Amino acid sequence: MADLMENVVNLCKRRGFIFPSAEIYGGFRSTYDYGPLGVLMLRNVREAWWKSMVQCRDDVVGLEAAILSPPAVWEASGHLGAGFADLLVECRSCNTRHRQDHLDDPDKCPSCGSTGTFTEPRAFNLMFKTHVGPVASEDAVAYLRPETAQGMFLNFANILQTTRKKPPFGIAQIGKSFRNEITPGNFVFRTREFEQMELEYFVPPDDGPKWYEYWCEQRFNWYVDLGIAPEKLRLRPHDADELSHYSAGTSDVEFEFPFGWGELEGIAQRTDYDLKQHAAASGEKLEYFDQATGERYVPFVIEPAAGATRTMMTFLLAAYSEDEVEGETRTVLRLDPRLAPYKVAVLPLSKKDTLTPLAREVLARLQSNFMTDYDETQSIGRRYRRQDEIGTPFCVTVDFDSLEDKAVTIRDRDSLEQVRVPIDALVTELRDRLTV
Repeated sequence: MADLMENVVNLCKRRGFIFPSAEIYGGFRSTYDYGPLGVLMLRNVREAWWKSMVQCRDDVVGLEAAILSPPAVWEASGHLGAGFADLLVECRSCNTRHRQDHLDDPDKCPSCGSTGTFTEPRAFNLMFKTHVGPVASEDAVAYLRPETAQGMFLNFANILQTTRKKPPFGIAQIGKSFRNEITPGNFVFRTREFEQMELEYFVPPDDGPKWYEYWCEQRFNWYVDLGIAPEKLRLRPHDADELSHYSAGTSDVEFEFPFGWGELEGIAQRTDYDLKQHAAASGEKLEYFDQATGERYVPFVIEPAAGATRTMMTFLLAAYSEDEVEGETRTVLRLDPRLAPYKVAVLPLSKKDTLTPLAREVLARLQSNFMTDYDETQSIGRRYRRQDEIGTPFCVTVDFDSLEDKAVTIRDRDSLEQVRVPIDALVTELRDRLTV
C-alpha cells in the first residue's frame, strides 16, 4: 500500500498532474500546482459533482461567494472562538510542532524520538488573517474563508427572494478555502489551501433526519458510480465526542488510503445553528414563511462537504493499476471516462507528410467534441503506454490504409480491443462509448 502512494505521487509529477508549488525556489510546504493533466482532471471532478448536485436536480441552485470577509461573519459562525482551533504542542528538543490529537504517543516526539519534552498544549486558531486597504489597522482586518459554507448562509434570504425556492432546497458551491493547518501532509490530502465542493440543503426542522439519511446514501453512491470499489469505502458515523457543537449527527464517507482510512466527505446535520447565529448577529431575519400553512420557521440544514483536490487524489489512487502486456509491465490509470483528462488521443502511425494532414483532420473533428491529445513521437507501442498511464480511455490510430479506406482504428484502454471505424462515423462511435 505504501508503494501505491509513492507510485501515484511520482506519476503525478512525471506526467504533469501535480507539481510542488514554487519548486524552483525550493518549494513552499503544503502548496501544489496542478499541471496540464491535473487541471483537466480537477475540472472533470468539479463538473461530475456539479452535474450530480445541481444540473440533474431542480431543488438545488449554485452560488460563488467571496473569499474575503469581515470578522463579524466569523465571530457569528464561531470560527474566531476556541471551537475552531487545534491544540498545538512543541518539542523542546527539536522545536517541531505537532497537533496533539494527531500524536500516536502524547509523550513521544515523532520527529526526534525524545520523550517528555512537549510544551503544554495551546490553542492555535486556523484562520488566515489579512488586512484590506492601504493601512494595516484593526479596522481593516479581514479573513480568508476557512470553508465555503458561510457564504451560502449569508445569501439564504437573497436566494429565497430571487429563485422562489422553498424547503427542501439547496445551495451548492465550489471554491477555495484556507486553513492554517499545523501539520499538513500526505500529499494533497491535507493542505492549507484547498478546494471544497459543498451543499447546504435547507429542510423543515422535522425532516432533518430523513434528509440526512438521504444525503449519506447519495454521496456514498456518487463515489461508487465514478469507479471506486465499494469495499474501499465506508460510511462512518461520528461518535458523540467527535461531533461539532452545531451538529445533531455527522457521518464521513471514508476511503482506505495507503496510510489508513481517511475522510473523503462529511455529511452533517447542522440544525438551524448557522442561520440563527447570523440572524442574531446581523439583526436580519433568516427564516422561511410558508404561505400555504402560515408557518414561519428557521430551516434545518444538511451539509455534504467534500474536497475537490482530495477527491481527485482519491480517484487517482483507486484507478492506479499495473498489468502485463506482451511481456512488459503496463501502468494504467483506469479512470472513469468522465474523469479522464483526455477522452481520446489521436496517434498517426508515422510523421510522414502523406499521413499528417489526414491525422490533423481527424484531430480537428474530435476537438470540438472531446478533450483530445495528439501524439506522434516514438513507436506506436510507446505512445499507447503513455496514454494508458494518464488514463486516456481511447486511442485513435491513423495509418496508411486510412488514406485509402477513410477509416481509423479505435483502441480501448482497458480491454485492449481494436476496431476499425469510418472517419465519418468516428465522433458518433466515440460519443456512444464515452456516454455513461
